[in-house]
Amino acid sequence: MKGGTFTISNQGGIGGAHFTPIVNKPEVAILGLGKGGYKAVVKDKKIEARLLMPIAISYDHRVIDGGTAARFTVDLIAAFNSFTEGDLKV
Repeated sequence: MKGGTFTISNQGGIGGAHFTPIVNKPEVAILGLGKGGYKAVVKDKKIEARLLMPIAISYDHRVIDGGTAARFTVDLIAAFNSFTEGDLKV
């Protein structure tokens, strides 16, 4: 295998919202990130503003199992939710 196998596309930086990323050969998956923004959500039976970012993953089913891709997405969201600026080392 040559070159990259996974791409991250961030349209959020230019104001893009939710989109469907397309896998480019020979890669097997692509993660699409949209622009984050505050939305009203219900948490503990209360409405509060939460910062949400649309994400989408597209993958080649001949190489990646759908369950594996779903677990990756769940783990990625958990990592985003637990990230703090203190975790960033410059």
